[in-house]
Amino acid sequence: MTAPSAYVDLDDASAILAADSLGALHSAALAGAQIRATASAVREGLLAPLDGLRPRSVVLVAASGPARRASALVAAVLAPTAGVPVVSLPATPPWVGPLDVVVVAGDDAGDPAIAESVAAGVRRRAEVVVAVPDEGPVADAGAGRVVSFPPRVRVLDRNSYARHVAVMAAVLAAVDPASSVGDLDAVADAVDAEAMRHHASVEVFQNPAKGLASRMAGRRVLMTGDGVVATEVARHGAASLLRAAGVVAAATELSDAVGVIHDLGAIGGDSAESGSVDYDPLFHDDQLDGPPPADPVRVFTVSTDPDDSLVRRRVAVLGEVDVVRADDDGGPRTDLEAPAPAAVPGPTTPVGASLRRALVLAVRIEAAAAYLQLSNSQASGGRA
Repeated sequence: MTAPSAYVDLDDASAILAADSLGALHSAALAGAQIRATASAVREGLLAPLDGLRPRSVVLVAASGPARRASALVAAVLAPTAGVPVVSLPATPPWVGPLDVVVVAGDDAGDPAIAESVAAGVRRRAEVVVAVPDEGPVADAGAGRVVSFPPRVRVLDRNSYARHVAVMAAVLAAVDPASSVGDLDAVADAVDAEAMRHHASVEVFQNPAKGLASRMAGRRVLMTGDGVVATEVARHGAASLLRAAGVVAAATELSDAVGVIHDLGAIGGDSAESGSVDYDPLFHDDQLDGPPPADPVRVFTVSTDPDDSLVRRRVAVLGEVDVVRADDDGGPRTDLEAPAPAAVPGPTTPVGASLRRALVLAVRIEAAAAYLQLSNSQASGGRA
């Protein structure tokens, strides 16, 4: 994959859509639909076997990919206030038993590790919920002895994060009222409102995803989070950039970045330190010309705190940094974009509001990754 070009016009909607042969933008826009489909399944009674159950623990099992990052986010948001222990693990542990609920999540129904986690939970007589496509070895491992929660909305695997978060949150709410995030449909509405702002026809200065993509193009990216929840979103964002657009991005806590930022080279825009204008890799000699220049670093700080005053004081020492945050009314924004549109109804619980803000920002970064992928394709003559 060719590196993104900073000179690709992201406002050329027709070219962007023509390059989107795999439906990357459409897939990124379906996060709200995935959450809403999960809410519909709950209303239909899919989780009825868990009614009245008060488990010893809820174990979120996900080995890798969006499911693994979703389990980390759900644990970060809900575990501190949950009435039962919430554990996020890569495989079903040997200590689970009839008093536990195990949620096994993933996107590959043929993954033997996922199938083994399902089988292990069944053998130990735990209540097992399987959020994996209902086919292949995983379906055989459950064999009617689990609550199957397969995806109802088809998306690219890299965009399944919102579905996994919604399923795990729904299971926790079913067994522990203290963990309820409120109305999942309201969370879906907030995510849909965010996705509407990402449409290819919306110009960069009004499109938060395009704005992020334009700031990331041609740079090294450092994603930071101003807290536990925000750091999990930053990690998902870095993985999305790598998987969708081939952008190698680091993710860390904001406190770690503060200590090393001045050792990372040029920060922000077109610094003279990048030296890319005179650099020719064909004729460059490290012994004569010194080390090759590095692309400038662009720092993005994700914040899920409804009060932005603290994070802005913390990033002030870093120089030029993009603070990526969602207002408490559900409207996403950064320093670089126009005010958010009118608020959509939101969930009533504090943990629901925190989860909503996290998902809004995660979906935004996924869309930015899609735009970077498409600008890649456009810059390289359509070869993504």
